Amino acid sequence: MTAAVIAPPPGQFEALEAAYAVPPRAYHDFGHVREVLRHYDAVAAGPGWVQPDEVRLAVLYHDAVYEAGRRDNEARSARFAVDEIERWLPGAGIDRRRVAELIELTARHGQFGPHDFGKTAVAADTRHFLDCDMAILGAEPGVFDAYDRAIAAEYRGHVPDWLFRFNRRRFLKSLLGKPRIYLSDFFHERLDGRARNNLRRAITSKR
Repeated sequence: MTAAVIAPPPGQFEALEAAYAVPPRAYHDFGHVREVLRHYDAVAAGPGWVQPDEVRLAVLYHDAVYEAGRRDNEARSARFAVDEIERWLPGAGIDRRRVAELIELTARHGQFGPHDFGKTAVAADTRHFLDCDMAILGAEPGVFDAYDRAIAAEYRGHVPDWLFRFNRRRFLKSLLGKPRIYLSDFFHERLDGRARNNLRRAITSKR
């Protein structure tokens, strides 16, 4: 069962939303954070979180620093999260290193299997957190298609179109080829079938 989470102090959300607004983004904006929080709440109401505050803060800050085409967005977001937690929640007992660890793991989406993190309750948090961020793959087809177009829009002007299409298709094919798209049973049972249909359509459609 998930305990009540720490309420953010006045100003923290405003600062966070300001960070997500720069540079302007087609997908990795604060709307994406709200959607991931919706899945965070679903886990809280279901299997629950062992470290609800740390995971929620990781959700809030995981894409705070984002520039399409850069390879250090997750590391920069993790550092930003640590600094902001120290600024806004200095005496709350938050494990800042755990928040940073979770954020940095999002740089390796698609590279993990269900057993990579062990069998502890904390490991279950890790799987559920990563699945929350990937839940968009199992969205309704129209929502998934809008997400797919938004990712392309973010990279436009930063990466040649042909290179983006090649890398994007390769990534989606690698996900489709995995025996499990989602690391946790909670997300696997709810979203796997729809995610596979979305991925097949994205891979075979002309762009």
